[in-house]
Parts: sequence; structure tokens; C-alpha cells
Amino acid sequence: MKLYWVTFLEALQRFSDKGGFVRASHVALSVMLAVFPFCIFALSLAGVLSADTQIDDLVSFVLGSWPEAISSPIEKELRAVLQYGGGTVTLGAILSVIFASNGVDAIRLVITTAYRDKDPRPFWKTRLLSIGFVIAGTMLIILAGMLSVFVPLILHFFGEMFPWLENSILSNGQFRTIVTAIILLFAVYACHKWLPGVRHSDRALAPGIILTVILWDLSSRGFAFYIGKFSTYSVTYAGLAGIMSALVYLYLMAAIFVLGSEFNGRLFDLRREPLDGALAEKPRTL
Repeated sequence: MKLYWVTFLEALQRFSDKGGFVRASHVALSVMLAVFPFCIFALSLAGVLSADTQIDDLVSFVLGSWPEAISSPIEKELRAVLQYGGGTVTLGAILSVIFASNGVDAIRLVITTAYRDKDPRPFWKTRLLSIGFVIAGTMLIILAGMLSVFVPLILHFFGEMFPWLENSILSNGQFRTIVTAIILLFAVYACHKWLPGVRHSDRALAPGIILTVILWDLSSRGFAFYIGKFSTYSVTYAGLAGIMSALVYLYLMAAIFVLGSEFNGRLFDLRREPLDGALAEKPRTL
């Protein structure tokens, strides 16, 4: 435990010294600009694959983990866009995949920098990977939306034979909360596992992922409390208050993501140091 605490303090120092705040702002803005294109493409593809996927399900799974005070203004604008921009796969929907992939690529660069890895892949491969992440994330959300519709129906169907099913957590709104949490955890894992050009074991990635998710939860609760009790965004930014609070929230979440990546990166360095020392001490043969 002492090792992890010391490593966490060293990761904070690396975050400060290596431009962690700058990288966090890059990720936050890229993700903010990617949310709308991603939702447009997701709803367009959902309209082709399944008529059961609704705007409410899509917005809920994309913004479900955000505090309500922050997500409400974004939800309003998203619904306005999706109400008239979704349902069919158009050229605009296809182009939105490319725009959304910029957010994924920003995350890839942050992880690669934090891990001190060199990505040997050419630009076209990393871009295709980012686009693949967008499409895979879309399919995952569509699947989750379908499950949120069919699972309660199935439980209700069997409720007469097994009454306890009707009272289970899967038969109410908590099911959607659980699915959203699973999607979030898997998304963080997928970014650390498959976005970098160098593969690392699941065991090596786990500390930074767990740290990121825990700090995200604590920070979300704290920021939601601050917005509800002390925030003056509505006075300072007037009609832009919702957007500004969302940007600040995304910046905070991005900073935590960078810190979690730096935490893993520092652990990787500690594992490399004995090996590097052994190689340096190895006598040279003529």
C-alpha cells in the first residue's frame, strides 16, 4: 500500500511537470466536440438496426454518469439536434464518425505519453482504430438500450411464476444505472488496453483504471454539490452557463484520466528500472 501511495504522489508531480493540465484541456475539448457527432451517428445507426432504440435511451447512456445539474443543459441541446438529425445513415452521420474519432485519438495520445511508449503505427492505422472505437462504442450503447427495454419486459413476463423477479434491481431504473457503470468501466479499460501502440497486461493496467474510476465518482459527487450550492456560473456566463459548467466538469474528468494514466506510467517505470540497471551493469564482451 505504501508503494501505491508514494507512486501516487510521484504521479501528481509528473502530472504537474509534464503538462498534465494542458493535456487534460486537449482531451476535455476534444470529447466535448465529439459528444454531438457521436450521438448523431449512434441514433442514425440505431434507426437502421433497431426501431426500439429511443433518444431517451441514447442520451441516458451517453450522459448517464454525469451529474444532473451539468448534464441537463447538454441533454436539452442533444435532444433538439437528435430529434431532427437522427434516424437514417446520411453523409453527415458518416462524417460525424470522423469528428467523434478526434476525441478518441486525443485519449490515445494522452495514454501513450503517460506510459512513455512510442507508437510505431502510421497515421492511417491510428485513425482507423479511433473510428473503430466510435463504431464499437455506438454498437455497445445500442445493445445496452435494447437490453434496457427487453430485460424488464422479460422479468415482467416471468414475474407471475417468480414474484421475486418483479422486485429485483433489474426490473427498475437501477438496471440502467448498473449498465451505465459497466459501460463506463469497460470504456476506460478499452482505452488503456487497445488504444496505445504497446500492449500491457490487464494486471499492470488495473491500478490506474481503478484509481481513475474512484476519483471520477468522488469528483462527480463533489462537483455536483458545488454546482448546486455555491456555483455562480449562471451569473457570470448567463445563457452559456450550462456549456461552461460542462466544460469545467469534462476538464476535471480529463485531468483525473491523465493522472490515472501517469500513475500507471510511473508503475511501469518502477518495473523497468531493475531491468535497465541489470543491462547497464552487464559487462561487454570483445
